[in-house]
Amino acid sequence: MREIIFDTETTGFSFKDGDRMVEIGCVELVNKVETGRTFHAYFHPERTMPPEAQRVHGLSDAFLSDKPLFGASAQDLLDFLGDAPLVAHNAGFDFGFLNGELGRCGHLPVGMHRMVDTIVLARAKHPGAKHSLDALCSRYGIDRSARTFHGALLDAQLLSQVYVELTGGRQIGLGLVAERVETVVTTVERVSAPIVVRPARSFAPSEEERERHAAFLKTVTNPLWAEASA
Repeated sequence: MREIIFDTETTGFSFKDGDRMVEIGCVELVNKVETGRTFHAYFHPERTMPPEAQRVHGLSDAFLSDKPLFGASAQDLLDFLGDAPLVAHNAGFDFGFLNGELGRCGHLPVGMHRMVDTIVLARAKHPGAKHSLDALCSRYGIDRSARTFHGALLDAQLLSQVYVELTGGRQIGLGLVAERVETVVTTVERVSAPIVVRPARSFAPSEEERERHAAFLKTVTNPLWAEASA
């Protein structure tokens, strides 16, 4: 199953109030495994960047001044998204900006039936806990040391790991049982001493060996074979 994890950075909180998307980052998953395919782009917002928004993502007017408008990359983005489910954290926010930008340049909106919100998943799985991306990374031991600012691609990559954990972890499905057994056996063989296979004995014991064996049996107290023969 193909899924797209995505995140956006914007000039503010409301597309309807004149805010714009300035960055999008997308990560492709197939069967809950990252394929290495990503989509990442910055956009000129055609307006100034509010200082409070810049403090969140670090994207300044100067940095965005030579970036293309959203419409220049819209078709490439849609081609990457395809018809896959789209996973985001607080997804209604990201869908609002994505569909706002698509509509502004003449494209149809992405259907809301494709939306998967990881905040909804987190609230169901961890009721009463903190559900921010940072909090979920801490819960699942995901390294977020590179996250000095919010960045769309970095946040999408972190969210992809969180999403996998929220939906069952790395070992998903009964089909992985055989793979896990094989892995365990391989690990044991690597750390164990080599197994020496000796050929079967092809000759009878000597008289001396039989006498030593008989003497040993006499030292055994209450042998089970004596009870069986009684």
